[in-house]
Amino acid sequence: MVRHLPSFHWAWLILVICFLDVFINYAARNGFGVVLPEMITEIGFGRTEGGSIYNAYFVTYITLAPLTGYLTDRIGARKVITACLVILGTGLVLMGTVKSFTPALFFFALVGIGATGMWTPVITVVQQWFAANRRGLALGILSSGAGLGFATMGIVFPSIVATFNWQYAWYFLGGGAFMMVFVSGLLLRSTPESTGTTPWGVTDNETFEPDQDSVQLDVKNIAGVLRKRTFWLIGISYFSISFALYGLATFMVDYARSQLMLPLDEASFLATVHGVCQVAGVLTIAPLSDHLGRRNTLLLSNMCITGALCTIVFYSSHPSMLVVLVGIAALFHGATFPVYGACAGDYFPRTLMGTVIGMWTPFHGLGVMAAHWTGGILRDTTGVYDTAFLINAVMAGVAFVIMCAVRQNTRRQLTKKPGGIPPGYHKAPITGNL
Repeated sequence: MVRHLPSFHWAWLILVICFLDVFINYAARNGFGVVLPEMITEIGFGRTEGGSIYNAYFVTYITLAPLTGYLTDRIGARKVITACLVILGTGLVLMGTVKSFTPALFFFALVGIGATGMWTPVITVVQQWFAANRRGLALGILSSGAGLGFATMGIVFPSIVATFNWQYAWYFLGGGAFMMVFVSGLLLRSTPESTGTTPWGVTDNETFEPDQDSVQLDVKNIAGVLRKRTFWLIGISYFSISFALYGLATFMVDYARSQLMLPLDEASFLATVHGVCQVAGVLTIAPLSDHLGRRNTLLLSNMCITGALCTIVFYSSHPSMLVVLVGIAALFHGATFPVYGACAGDYFPRTLMGTVIGMWTPFHGLGVMAAHWTGGILRDTTGVYDTAFLINAVMAGVAFVIMCAVRQNTRRQLTKKPGGIPPGYHKAPITGNL
């Protein structure tokens, strides 16, 4: 018999907290491309330097993300996320003080350190709190925070510039990060086991049971992960699609402003479109992966991204067409990263989710860094973004082809067994021990 879930389950509060953490982090991370044209104008560096500032973020991000993932599995997401929020807020506030290239490089690298706690631990703790057949839904809701953060920057930033200046965008984001230090520290919980309950969506006759392939891995031996062919195929595909998506997202506002000669409000509107469509994507495509499977969903997504980017290269000179194409790419952009992250819970043991996601993060970061340097150098050298955008389309195609080599995962993480609720779990609503 299916257990009647309590009217309130702590998993939903966990999801709200993580949503807000992701919102602030990605408003800063993706919003950098919105602020960049104004920084270039006032501070006076080129697009290559702008790409280098963003890459400083990713150098620290990909260097420390595996450690953050490991610590998440060992000491819990709550401690890791709270500490990283302090670092994130400090870096964002300092970004508002920069007057030259070098301090911007250093301070955004600090933001990157804080950001390591805003994805791997966050996506891990959400997967811990939701049953396997609910993870696509939960991660879709979570990742909508990234799109909404980007959309908010696109709407609010022109007003911030008109009322104050571009520095205040960083001040506001830093203040939000410091606010979440207290919220996450007080209310976040790393696992449902720590509260004596089950993940949301688990029924009385279900329990966790990894597939036989995963059981062969020693949970204390990271080398076991590295020996899996699936780990490398998904990682390389992740690298390629990250290159493609951020090659567009980071430079599209500057492309519209400097190459199509659109005014700031119209160019910034692309960020709003991108963010809103990301939200639509994570709320529809990510939950779809619960039914289609992660691999099939990623194949569909990577194919559609390839088509959108190819069309941007040849048919985006008209502003209205560019808006439509950016929206299509963003629809799948939003779902891409949570679905790749959910692969960790599907193909690897539950106790290794944070570690695996952390080890995949360098693939993502290196792809983004390569896209920034490639796009910035080609724009400064040729004066246009055409070649850079063509490379983005090719990389999306590569991501599709590599994902074809990944076998569809068919195991059931929730297996019906007599007495399936693990010992120590309570069926009653959480009332005090939070």
